[in-house]
Amino acid sequence: MFKFLKDKLKGFFKKSSEEIVEKIDIKEKIEEEFKEDKEAEKEKAEEKRDKKEKLKDKSPEIEKPLEEKPEGFFAKLRKRYAFRINEELFNKFWAELETVLLESNAALDVVKKIKQNLQAGLIGRETEKEKVEGLIKEELKKAIGELMIEPFNVIKRVSEKKPFVMVFFGINGSGKTTTIAKLVYYLQQHKLSCVLAAADTFRAASIEQLEKHASNLKVGVIKHNYGADAAAVAFDAVSYAKSHNIDAVLIDTAGRMHTHANLMREMEKICRVAKPDLKIFIGEATVGNDMLEQARSFSDSIGIDAIILSKADVDEKGGTAISSSYITKKPILFLGTGQGYGDLKPFDKERVIENLGL
Repeated sequence: MFKFLKDKLKGFFKKSSEEIVEKIDIKEKIEEEFKEDKEAEKEKAEEKRDKKEKLKDKSPEIEKPLEEKPEGFFAKLRKRYAFRINEELFNKFWAELETVLLESNAALDVVKKIKQNLQAGLIGRETEKEKVEGLIKEELKKAIGELMIEPFNVIKRVSEKKPFVMVFFGINGSGKTTTIAKLVYYLQQHKLSCVLAAADTFRAASIEQLEKHASNLKVGVIKHNYGADAAAVAFDAVSYAKSHNIDAVLIDTAGRMHTHANLMREMEKICRVAKPDLKIFIGEATVGNDMLEQARSFSDSIGIDAIILSKADVDEKGGTAISSSYITKKPILFLGTGQGYGDLKPFDKERVIENLGL
């Protein structure tokens, strides 16, 4: 994950820091030449003054010029090697960084926010030319980190209430049912019991798919016939969990486009009946800005509490992971990183930033 964005950032930093340093070197060269010209003029003026003094009959006592206060070592060093990042320099490297971010599937709103944060952190900052790259990296790291909401501890949440009810939604093909199975496995590793609700009564073979996962994981499935009321399935699953002292209920729902009004109303009914403690949107990391629009629409229509990004292991660009939390103002809880039940990793924003080479 993030290979595309990481490689792009690496190339950007190398090129932009070299260009900035080159520009500074040119500026210093011009200043040095100007300084040499001034010194030459000063020497000529002194020669003329000496000639005039020799022609005088009288040689009055020459007043000693006031000694210039010697400039401190560090002040000289700052003048020679330090500079301030102004708006011109900022715009020079930002134009390329903006392209890198957009090509990596970062949302436009996210790119604008990163620019604002970088402007605040860089313009007017004094630094040494050798440290330009490090300074930009540090500010970019902070800017990206501020976009992502810190995820909460799912195990702690589930442990605090019994049964803890979770409902999952997303569009067809996003890996929703498989991701739910992975989460069951994750909860089991923390000694928490689960039951599944087959509330996808719409898609052919959806119940059989969930039953297969349940059999592998040795958990129960509450199901009705195809075409049955999905909210009734969810209600029965919660009732079953209460009577059997089960820790968590995970409700699978029909994959739906966020523009499908009837299916969205069905989801609203499931939420009214089951009263979930957590509403989780499962989105496919590889589809980029389409996934962000889906998440935003689900959040506006039903309200979501958190996000799980599936297929993150094959998402080389990485912009979706950076953008989705900022766009929805909700945390990413997990990343799907493979086909196995154990391939669900808790989201760690520090690790994400590290993977970008920052």
